[in-house]
Amino acid sequence: MTGGEVAGILVAVFWAILVSFLAVVLVRLAQTLKATTRLVADVTEQAVPLLSDASATVRSAQTQLDRVDAIATDVQEVTSNASALSTTVASTFGGPLVKVAAFGYGVRRAMSRKSDGEAPEPSRRSVIVGRTVPAARRKKQRG
Repeated sequence: MTGGEVAGILVAVFWAILVSFLAVVLVRLAQTLKATTRLVADVTEQAVPLLSDASATVRSAQTQLDRVDAIATDVQEVTSNASALSTTVASTFGGPLVKVAAFGYGVRRAMSRKSDGEAPEPSRRSVIVGRTVPAARRKKQRG
């Protein structure tokens, strides 16, 4: 054999090994692509129902939030009405009730003094700028 024939055989062997290696790589790549295709198909089969369930859950949550919003609005309105009613009752009945209570206290005190036979005591307090000051302090203020 000549040097050219040996080189030709070596090149042929090299190409045969290279083609075999590429064939193995292509077979493995095809298997990987098949597995990936199956995996994507399985994920798609499972994801579609999950997305459908998630969509239904979000719609249900939105409905519940709308109901809670309506309830909160109603509670706010009731609170406002109760506050207005409380203010009205206080302004309507507050003054007269204080007067009736003061009158009742005065009548009870007069009746108790009348039954004890005591002379009514002079008031020991005086009002200065809307405040009641005890008698001891009143003398200091005058002097």
